[in-house]
Amino acid sequence: MKYDYEKVEVPAEGQPIEVIDEDADELDIPETPIVPIIHGDGIGKDVGPAAQKVLTAAAQATGHDIAWMRVYAGESGREHYDENLPDDTVNAIDEFRVAIKGPLTTPVGAGFRSLNVALRQTLDFYANVRPTYYLDGVPSPMKAPEEMDMVTFRENTEDVYAGIEWEEGTEDVERVREFVEEEMGFDETMHDGPIGIGIKPITEFGSKRLVRKAIDYALEHDRDKVTLVHKGNIMKFTEGQFGEWGMEVADEEYPDDEVFAAPDSLWETQDEVDIPEDAVMVEERLADAMLQWMQLRTDEFDVLAMPNLNGDYLSDAAGAQIGGLGIAPGANFGDARVLAEPVHGSAPKRAGQDMANPTAMILSGRLMFDYMGWDDAADLVRDAVEETISSGKVTYDLERQLEGAEKLGTTEYAEEIVTKIEDLS
Repeated sequence: MKYDYEKVEVPAEGQPIEVIDEDADELDIPETPIVPIIHGDGIGKDVGPAAQKVLTAAAQATGHDIAWMRVYAGESGREHYDENLPDDTVNAIDEFRVAIKGPLTTPVGAGFRSLNVALRQTLDFYANVRPTYYLDGVPSPMKAPEEMDMVTFRENTEDVYAGIEWEEGTEDVERVREFVEEEMGFDETMHDGPIGIGIKPITEFGSKRLVRKAIDYALEHDRDKVTLVHKGNIMKFTEGQFGEWGMEVADEEYPDDEVFAAPDSLWETQDEVDIPEDAVMVEERLADAMLQWMQLRTDEFDVLAMPNLNGDYLSDAAGAQIGGLGIAPGANFGDARVLAEPVHGSAPKRAGQDMANPTAMILSGRLMFDYMGWDDAADLVRDAVEETISSGKVTYDLERQLEGAEKLGTTEYAEEIVTKIEDLS
């Protein structure tokens, strides 16, 4: 093994996932891989075990199995190690390449802006990936929520989330203000009085690898279009550069019959462009307009790639269209590594009450299966979840919105999905 572990056990019955080619995202997945799991804080105590039960059932029903390796972070990290993010946990995710986690809460004064961001940056999970699709039976504010079938690729390590900022009233922020005003000549934008200043780094390296990951996903999953979403008309040298670098990837790194880089003037519909047959089209859209088009022309968009902050906003907005973040899955992709996680928070007031909805974490596991190449298990998870919800057997958050539905606890709901898995397999 690559690491020695202090307070967690490596399952004896499983085998580690091996890397075939990190640059090509190729992994060798054994029949019983070792998969680290963090149940999470708050309702993670409920949804973590529930998701684990469902994912095990789906794996076993399709000829696989999982050797779960329980690791800790957040509240459980403090209980076991007196640390929020122990080395054991980081090392396990690094060594075994494929992992899943529940929601984590970053306590005040923890030394992290966010435990989730810390994990992503420490292990270079540079692409936050959220597939957004409608499940039959879920209440939605939209007239046609079934038109949503979109995957967002959000850059995960740069932009304002890099955390390069200075607090008002400090010596450091005044030094930065002085430099910006006197050395860089931006005094007209600096009002008198207290000020907070942040820096928005967007690099060619980070932009291109994110766009490359999105295009590769589109090619692998038979998606028709990748849309680069940014605010480059205003932030020309950060978000504008993201768009330029992304289009360079599309234009220079792929054969013309595989990827078509739309011309700069394209802000019309795909029908007005002569695209090579079966090629993925890569286009650009402005972020503010995209929030509108996601609702008005939902079915025209497929895969979205964008800088960090835009990705945060747009992926949440997309999730609202299919019923909310409580059922929204997600994962963080790196090079030959994935950390799946639900989009929702830890909701500590609901912790330990066996009433939280585990759908988001279960479907995050589905995304993990997809990354592993376990397509049969991934499809089985989605089908079983959808059949359970459409039958009206749901947790309290959905039951209160559905006439005639049957309210189930977290554990009961997971068991119902397992039954559906058995029926479908």
